[in-house]
Amino acid sequence: MKLKLISHTPDPERMVAMSARLCYSPIGAEELVENMSNTQVEKLVGKIVEMEHLSTLEHVSFTFAIEGVSRVLTHQLVRHRIASYSQQSQRYVSEHDFEYIMPPTVAANEAAKEKFEQLMDTIQSTYNELVELGVHKEDARYCLANAAETKIVVTMNARTLLHFFQLRCCVRAQWEIRRLADLMLAEVKKAAPLLFKKAGPTCVTDNYCSEGDLTCGRLAAMQGKK
Repeated sequence: MKLKLISHTPDPERMVAMSARLCYSPIGAEELVENMSNTQVEKLVGKIVEMEHLSTLEHVSFTFAIEGVSRVLTHQLVRHRIASYSQQSQRYVSEHDFEYIMPPTVAANEAAKEKFEQLMDTIQSTYNELVELGVHKEDARYCLANAAETKIVVTMNARTLLHFFQLRCCVRAQWEIRRLADLMLAEVKKAAPLLFKKAGPTCVTDNYCSEGDLTCGRLAAMQGKK
């Protein structure tokens, strides 16, 4: 898996602070941006995040380039609706030599790994044969596996990212999208540490489990309970 934060709103924390201050200020946004001190920005952003008054976080966005992930992952990813996605097309891009993602549980089991690899080889051969028979790539792709590697560009605003991290950094999220979420969180913390100070699953950020009876037990373990 390869991830890079390729773009984000300049000075995102100042933008959030300015947006919040504007609601109660007689002066305009441009003057607020110029006149707010770093200390004022830090204090106001900290208060916004702590009180979860998060609408102003929607004014800043982050764009990621993601490679080496499966279609399984992207099918889950695009369920986060307040975001923008541009994904490599199997309709136009040839899959004559497609890469695939193997789950760790499969890779750790020799018999399962062998069956998995055999199936990927069969799928590859079938795809190639269909194209050679004159089937268009857009139709030949119907035989491809969810394991097929893909690339995608994703843009989310900061508020959406907080919700994404709450759900996908949770241990109950599937391993691949959880790994992606962890990498994304590490990147945005570098760019805007104040905005994402409390980002992550609720057991870490708010000392409760949002999964209810489906809890993984992580919170209890952190609290020293059985």
